[in-house]
Amino acid sequence: MESSPQQICGGIQNMSESVFVGLCDIIGTSQQVVIRRETVDIREMVDRRVMHNDKVIGMVSGSYREGFRLKGSDIDTMFWPNNHRVIMDMSQSEYYNTANTTLILSDSSESPPGFTLLQLLTPTRYRDVQSACVRMNDRVYISSSIYRQLTCSVAMSNSTVHGPCGSGVVGGIEYDTAVCFVSDFWPLSASSWIDRCHSWPDPEVVDDIVRNGCHFVAIGHPLGPHENQEWRFSFSQAEYKLAYSMNHCQFLTYGLLKFFLKEVMNQQSEETNKLLCSYHMKTTIFWAIQQNTLPHWCPQNLLAGFWVCFKLLLKWVYEGVCPNFFIPQNNLFLTKVHGSAQNRLFLQLHELYKKGLACLLQGSSIRSYIIGVLYNPRLYIYTDESILRSEVNYDIELINDYYTALAITADLFAYTKLLHTMEQLVDSPLTHYQVVTIQKLTAFILQNTVFMLQKMYTMLNINKQMYITDKMSCHMLKLAAKFGFISDMLYIAMYYYKTLRYREALSVIEMTKVKLAQPYLMYRGRVDRERYIEAVGGQSWSTKMRQAVAQDIILSTEICYISELIPEQQSALQNRESTLYIPVFVMLHFLEFLCYRHIDTTLSQAALDELQVLVHHDEGLYVDDILRDISWEILGICQQITGNLQAALYSYQQSLTQDPVQNIQTATHRRIQDIL
Repeated sequence: MESSPQQICGGIQNMSESVFVGLCDIIGTSQQVVIRRETVDIREMVDRRVMHNDKVIGMVSGSYREGFRLKGSDIDTMFWPNNHRVIMDMSQSEYYNTANTTLILSDSSESPPGFTLLQLLTPTRYRDVQSACVRMNDRVYISSSIYRQLTCSVAMSNSTVHGPCGSGVVGGIEYDTAVCFVSDFWPLSASSWIDRCHSWPDPEVVDDIVRNGCHFVAIGHPLGPHENQEWRFSFSQAEYKLAYSMNHCQFLTYGLLKFFLKEVMNQQSEETNKLLCSYHMKTTIFWAIQQNTLPHWCPQNLLAGFWVCFKLLLKWVYEGVCPNFFIPQNNLFLTKVHGSAQNRLFLQLHELYKKGLACLLQGSSIRSYIIGVLYNPRLYIYTDESILRSEVNYDIELINDYYTALAITADLFAYTKLLHTMEQLVDSPLTHYQVVTIQKLTAFILQNTVFMLQKMYTMLNINKQMYITDKMSCHMLKLAAKFGFISDMLYIAMYYYKTLRYREALSVIEMTKVKLAQPYLMYRGRVDRERYIEAVGGQSWSTKMRQAVAQDIILSTEICYISELIPEQQSALQNRESTLYIPVFVMLHFLEFLCYRHIDTTLSQAALDELQVLVHHDEGLYVDDILRDISWEILGICQQITGNLQAALYSYQQSLTQDPVQNIQTATHRRIQDIL
C-alpha cells in the first residue's frame, strides 16, 4: 500500500535516522570518509615535497577527493606545470624568480564574472603553452581552446575533449583530466566570499583556502567576447576543503542530493535530464550550510536538511539564477536553464515538491530504508557508527585506497629526497591512517631504490662495491617486507632472481605461498571476516599487513625488475603510464616458473600449469578484470619461453581482447610478430 506524503512526514525523525543509516551503508561512515581523505592527502603531500620545479603537478579533485566512492562516479584529476604561476596584478610578480618561473597575468577586465584572459608575461619552455599563444592588442595570450586540444590526452591517451577536460574510460571507470594553471593568490572577484564566512566555514579553513589560491581551467564563457581565449576560475581545491569541513550529516545530505539528481530529477524527461549536474547540487549544499537555514545538522534532521536544499534549488530554477558559491555574479544557469527548458524543468521539480518527501521513494538507492520505517514506524534506528561498521570494514577501506603509487621520476636523487621526506613526516603529527600510508610508501621507495642500485653497480662492475650494495639491498628489501604486505616478499624473490640466486628466490616464494594460502587472507577487499578477526583482530595495522593482507605487485615502468617484462614496461611508458600492476598470484607463479627453469624443468612446467589454470579459469577472485591484459601477457611469455608458440600466440591474442588498461598492446603486437 502506498503511503501519503503526510504519513511520511509524520515519522520524519525516525525516517531521517533510517536514511542516515542507509547513506552510511552506501556512502560510508565518517571514519571511512576520513580514511579516504587522509590517505589521498598524505600521498599528494609527499609528491609535492619532492616534485621538481620543471615537472607537472597532479591533484585529485571532485567527488573522489571529497570522500565519495560512489559506483559509476568518475575520477577527476587536475594537472598544471609547476614552474608556471598566474598573478592577479603586476605587483605580485616580485614574489617570483622569473629565471625559473613563467609568469602569467589574469586579466578579467573584458570577461564575464568567473572568467578571465591569461596574458603570458615571461618566456615559457613548455611547448604546449608556446603553441597555444595568440596575439591580441599587441599582447600575447594563452588560448584556452588551443591549449585544451593540445593537452586533453596529456594524462591518458585516447581521451576526448569534454568541457575543459580530457575524458575517457579505463577499466570501466570514467575519468576527467584537466590541464590547467595555478595561482597562489585569491582572486579579487571572489573577495565577497571571504566576507560572507561568518558561521561557516571556520576562520582557519577560510585562511587556508585563501592562502592556497585557485586554478584556471581551459574553457571560456560561451557568451563572452573571447570564448576561445578565456579561462574559467576553478575553486576545486577550496571545494574539497569545504567538503572536509562539513559534519557527516551535511556530507550525507550532499550525497543524498547526488542520488536525488541521478535517480529522480534526471529521470523525469529526456528534455531536462542534462540541465542540472552534480556541481549544482554541491553549490546548493554550500549555500544552504552557509546561510544557516537549518540550525542543527544531525541524523534526526537529515531529511529536513535535504528539504531546505531542494527548496533552494527550486527557487533558483524558478528565477533562472544559480549563483556560483565563490563568485555569485557568475550565474551557473546562464547558458542552459533559461527559456522553455527552464519552464519545463521548474514544472517537473514543482511536481516533485508537491509530493513532499515521498518524492524520495522514486530513488532506488534509499527507497528500502524509507519503506522499512513506513511499515514499522516504532522501529528504533541505531545511528552509532561503531555498530554500523566493523573493524574489517575500516581495514578494507585502508587497503582499497592504497591504489596510487608515487608519481615521481625513477632516479636515485629523487628517492633519497623521498626517504628524507618520510623521515621528517614520521616526526610530525600524523593520524593512524596516515602512518599506515607512510609505511607503504616507504616500502615502495626502498624496493625501487634497490633495483635502481642493482642496475647502477652492475654497469660499473666494481666487485667490492657490488658486494656492499648487495648486502644493503637485501637488508632494505627485508625491512620493506617487515612493515609491508605479504605480497612485498615477492620483491625479495624478484631481486634474488635478477641476481641469479634461484634457490634463495624459490625459498622466499614458498614462504609467500604458505602465507597467501591462509584462510583469513585479505586480498582486493575480499576476506573471510570471521577468520580474519579470529587471526588478527585488534592487532596493529603493521601486524595485519605483514600476516594477513596481500596487494597486487606494483612495478615502475622506468625500473627493470625482471628482464622478461621490459617490453611491457616500455610499451606502458611510451603511453605515459608510470606503473604496471600485476596480480600477486600471477606474479607468484611467474617467478616460480622462471626460477625452476634453471633448476628443475618438471617443477617449472608445474608452475606454468598452475599459472595457466589461474588465467584461464579465474572469475575475478584472484585476477581482476582490469588486470587481465597483463595476466594473459605473462602466461604467453612463459609459453613462448618453453617453445609452445601456438599456446603463446593464443594468450597474446587474448591479452589484446582485454580492457587495455595498462597500455601494453605495443609489446603484445611485437611478441605476436616474433612468433609469426
